[in-house]
Amino acid sequence: MSRSQAIADILTRAILDHRLVPGCKLGERELSEIFDVSRIVIRQSLIRLADDGLAQIERNRGAFVARPSMQDAMEIYDALTLVEQGVAAQLSDRLGPAGWAELRQHVERQRQAVASGNDALADVLGQEFHTVFVRLSRNKVMQEIHAQLVRRTTLLRSLITADFDYCNLLDDHARVVELLEKGRLKPAMELIDAHHRSVVRGYIMDRQVFPELTPREALEPYLDGKAGEAPKPAPRKKTGDRGGTGAHAHVHTAK
Repeated sequence: MSRSQAIADILTRAILDHRLVPGCKLGERELSEIFDVSRIVIRQSLIRLADDGLAQIERNRGAFVARPSMQDAMEIYDALTLVEQGVAAQLSDRLGPAGWAELRQHVERQRQAVASGNDALADVLGQEFHTVFVRLSRNKVMQEIHAQLVRRTTLLRSLITADFDYCNLLDDHARVVELLEKGRLKPAMELIDAHHRSVVRGYIMDRQVFPELTPREALEPYLDGKAGEAPKPAPRKKTGDRGGTGAHAHVHTAK
């Protein structure tokens, strides 16, 4: 792994953990001092982040953690819908008994988390359902595209104020599996679209987010080793806080 890629991975992790928040300045000089590398290496890392939609590079101003707009949110979830609808079409025709069993087991784990009031686990399982769903297509290109889109939703969750409705979330997932297993592709695809649209409606995009940490403070937990080594996990905000959600939260608005 190149040095620029290793640094880009650390910056990505800090963004996904909400330690580097939307609008945070990613100064080349400061980052080069933090990572003890040249500004050229940092510039390459920032370009990688921009390619993933996690940073914005502005002429004469430098790089910033991307601050998505409502239009961005709509486009990201439209893309997620298209990918997952494509996967649904594949699974409806090709998925075998073991695959359907895995999806049902995942839904059951969600059901148990909701029943026990374990919101943090319900968040994680809600996000993982979509990852498992796409993985079962065995289409690596779709998996890569989906993973990139999911990373971009993390920025949106930094700007969110929303209610959680885990029962509706669970019902959507269970219903999609049921419909596809019965070969009812059209209503399953319609439900996937409705599911993502309900998430977008929960975003309040004009909420101000102010950095609580300097870039050095934000990156400190990842710098015990040299760039390229696995960083330690950063602290996560509690799920359901008004200021945002955990990095794996699957947000759903109350109906």
